[in-house]
Amino acid sequence: MALLLGIVACAPRQTARGGVSVKPEESRKKAPEFTLKDVHGNAVHLSDFKGKVVLLDFWATWCGPCVIEIPWFMEFQRKYKDRGFEVLGVAMDDDGWKSVTPYVEKRKFNYRVVLGDDLTGDQYGGIEALPSTYVIDRNGKIAAVHIGLSKKEEFEDAIQILLDSPVHAAAQSAPGDSAAGHGAVRAGAHADRRPGSHS
Repeated sequence: MALLLGIVACAPRQTARGGVSVKPEESRKKAPEFTLKDVHGNAVHLSDFKGKVVLLDFWATWCGPCVIEIPWFMEFQRKYKDRGFEVLGVAMDDDGWKSVTPYVEKRKFNYRVVLGDDLTGDQYGGIEALPSTYVIDRNGKIAAVHIGLSKKEEFEDAIQILLDSPVHAAAQSAPGDSAAGHGAVRAGAHADRRPGSHS
């Protein structure tokens, strides 16, 4: 019985639909650190969210699937903020705040948005399609990756699992760790290619 319990405890958590919602802890890699500016010109570091579960969403105002997911992320922000959860949107629009600011203000985003760049995208394996969303655990490691439009339930299931997981002592990432090849990619039904990107 003890052996059986041990196997169950170490197995990847699954959704009700049978898909793996988060990677097992031993397979997760450190989310690359970055510093980006918000609409007020303030520097935002990923490390500012240490100890929290973070939904890191690379998106753009012209991205159709992003428009579908953003209301879900606003709902998650309201629902789970008090439990140590944060959404951080990384806008990848080529014309920057000119498009992003009115878009965010009109839709009354309730989470922080920063302006991304190609360097940050490269750190995360190259953002060729949007949305590209990373669910990061309390220890700063990437637990799930969603490329394109995913199901709302998949995001929420992962968030709940990670919020219920303990925080461990910060582990040093190995040299060369990056988000590329993190596995457990939940390929969505739809994704918008970034302008100028190639398949």
